Amino acid sequence: MSVEEEHFDVLQNMEFEIVQVYRSASDLIDAEVLNAIESLIHTYNLEVKGGFASPSKVKGLSAMVAVAVKDICELRLGRGSKLDERAQLFDEMMAPKTVQNIVDCLKRIQSSIKFWTKKNGRKGYLDHIKKFVQ
Repeated sequence: MSVEEEHFDVLQNMEFEIVQVYRSASDLIDAEVLNAIESLIHTYNLEVKGGFASPSKVKGLSAMVAVAVKDICELRLGRGSKLDERAQLFDEMMAPKTVQNIVDCLKRIQSSIKFWTKKNGRKGYLDHIKKFVQ
């Protein structure tokens, strides 16, 4: 089963957060999203291997994306730090994902960013996913 088939909901949650940042910061470009996603891949890969990462070094719009996506990752892992309605909804309706599941989803988004940027330019990925997120 592909990552899209197995974790469509997680990918959708992550991309929703990316689009929310894009809507609030229209000058965001794919490279900044890629930087954020790669930072998160590094962080969660270290966790899979039993280590921990120092605080993220991404800045600016990349940091905004990283924070938004990390928040959703943490919720999907069942350890969201924000005890709000959304966190409660995830706790009650969805089984937590593993850290490896999160890494797999982040890698899938990384691949998608590279593909759409190459195909349609510096906002190719963002403009593509924006069409699917309401």
